[in-house]
Amino acid sequence: MSERLVELEVRITYQDELIKDLDEVVRSFANRVEFLERELGQLKASLASQPDPMGPADEPPPHY
Repeated sequence: MSERLVELEVRITYQDELIKDLDEVVRSFANRVEFLERELGQLKASLASQPDPMGPADEPPPHY
C-alpha cells in the first residue's frame, strides 16, 4: 500500500510540472496571437487609408 501511495505522489508531482509547462506554452501562444491580431489590424488600417493604386474600377486603362 505504501509503495502505491509513493508511486501516485510521484505521478502527481510530474503531472503538476507538466501542467505548469503547458500553461506557460499556452500563455506564450496567446500573447503571440494577440500581437499578430494587432499587427493585422494595423496592416488593414494602413491599406484602407492608402489610395487605390489601380485607379477607379470604371476608368479604362491608360493605353486606350
